[in-house]
Amino acid sequence: MACRVQHSIQSSFWFLSSTPFRNSLNPRRNFFKNRISFGKELFFSSSSRTALYCTCSSSSSGGGDKDGFLTYGVGGDDSFVLTTPLYYVNAPPHMGSAYTTIAADAIARFQRLLEKKVIFITGTDEHGEKIATAAAANGSSPNEHCDVVSQAYKALWKDLDISYDKFIRTTDPKHEAVVKEFYSRVLANGDIYRADYEGLYCVNCEEYKDEKDLLDDNCCPTHLKPCVKRKEDNYFFALSKYQQQLEEVLKQNPGFVQPSYRLNEVQGWIKNGLKDFSISRASVDWGIAVPNDSKQTIYVWFDALLGYVSALLEDSELASLDTAISSGWPASLHLIGKDILRFHAVYWPAMLMSAGIGLPKMVFGHGFLTKDGMKMGKSLGNTLEPTDLVQRFGPDAVRYFFLREVEFGNDGDYSEERFIRMINANLANTIGNLLNRTLGLLKKNCQSTLAVDSDVAAEGNEFKAAVEKLVEKARVHYQNLELSAACETVLEIGNAGNLYIDGQAPWTLFKQGGEAFETAAKDLVIVLEAMRIISIALSPITPGLSLRIYSQLGYSKEQFNAVSWSDTKWGGLKAGQVMAQATPIFARIEDGTEAETKSAATKKVKKEKTPKSKSPVEA
Repeated sequence: MACRVQHSIQSSFWFLSSTPFRNSLNPRRNFFKNRISFGKELFFSSSSRTALYCTCSSSSSGGGDKDGFLTYGVGGDDSFVLTTPLYYVNAPPHMGSAYTTIAADAIARFQRLLEKKVIFITGTDEHGEKIATAAAANGSSPNEHCDVVSQAYKALWKDLDISYDKFIRTTDPKHEAVVKEFYSRVLANGDIYRADYEGLYCVNCEEYKDEKDLLDDNCCPTHLKPCVKRKEDNYFFALSKYQQQLEEVLKQNPGFVQPSYRLNEVQGWIKNGLKDFSISRASVDWGIAVPNDSKQTIYVWFDALLGYVSALLEDSELASLDTAISSGWPASLHLIGKDILRFHAVYWPAMLMSAGIGLPKMVFGHGFLTKDGMKMGKSLGNTLEPTDLVQRFGPDAVRYFFLREVEFGNDGDYSEERFIRMINANLANTIGNLLNRTLGLLKKNCQSTLAVDSDVAAEGNEFKAAVEKLVEKARVHYQNLELSAACETVLEIGNAGNLYIDGQAPWTLFKQGGEAFETAAKDLVIVLEAMRIISIALSPITPGLSLRIYSQLGYSKEQFNAVSWSDTKWGGLKAGQVMAQATPIFARIEDGTEAETKSAATKKVKKEKTPKSKSPVEA
């Protein structure tokens, strides 16, 4: 679905477990800066299935503004449903799909820290012409092909510490039942009709194209391959009927499509006029049969978009559209690549309106990924395989780099030199070295035991106030989906900790004894409290690294899994708590140059230490 184009060619890579939590924050106060507002006049009415169904429920605690609109931001409710694209299985997963899923996981983990009821949905889109073609090329059946590639996604998500709650496959019988029921509902509403269609078709996009949008020789601008002329007797969805309502949605709710420059694209498409689109294929056997015509299959997009809804069904539940909707719809956030924005921000809302179903609260389209400033492709030999990156550098490094390096929503570039430099500077040096040397001093001078509570240690200390401001700043960045800025802000706490310990020089104070010794002991508690806060605040980005930090501070894995964002409040460490043995939590990555230099130095030392053998004359 969302990665139908992503997976079609390797030259188009881009970006773009729940446990009980405690939380003392009021999540209803945390609004996304670009709020979503649904006007009262747009509420669903049972007398008209084509009216917009307001997806948000009000509460007595507030949510209304002075203009009479209900306002909702990312994380404004007690539940939070977010989705990645359902990735197309014509090819194995690559860095484009991995990036979206890493970002979604970071957002899901942050929302869990706010004690939200999170439903994180991902999965695979497994129908369509390209799937059948790919399976045939591999000498397997479509079912066998889908099983293999779908499992590859699950394996990669495990390697990347992805904490999804639902994994939907569009070949699931329950999904098929939901799609057929949805189709029948739209048909009953008078929005599906039969007609002949002739046009230019991109097989990789699985979409008819307007000639004005194509390059020379009718080439698809995404795949750079000629579109083919096709003529079919298909069923069509009356998209044009919903033009005015879509315009109204975007006018009343500018936060529906993010970032804002994506909203401008969508408004431009709608302003230029919407055309009805084909929602069946007579020439494709691998798909869900049209309920009223077994000779045709439902168009893959009309099928796969419903995966966001069918995924909400529990295994024990009877497959029903209404049951799925009542289990968590509407989605709080759809994360997608910008190439599939039209399907999610134009087609999908209109389809939902037709069926009388609420709209998702936000569609966020992120950018593409290049490597060393160049588009990636197998022919260039510069593809970027996520499995290879994880095996070489570990999941925390991969997650941190892509979320820190790329401003979420924009295009981004991968450079191995920049990757190694950033990871070494931020994770190994700023954070890892700070923890290691502080614990080392604690063991040497305090038997690895805290002398006082962190609250007591920081009384009247400006460092505490600085950390508290940075933590609040990081929370706002997470709330606004500014993941890179959130990483940077948490790192500032680490930088401040290094400056503090260098300025206080506790290793010198310990030698002086007396009050100086007590001051030094307090300084170590202060720095370790900052490390405790870092481990929580960075856990949406680097869950493995954060657990290692928390463990060295004397906590169990169960205690780490039970933390909430409220635990970033200063004062968690208590007197008498015993810290673990200091061991490096993140090893520096050696690039090729460093490895060669060390190897040469080692050989030189060995050569110098090897005694000369005496000649017969000298003997």
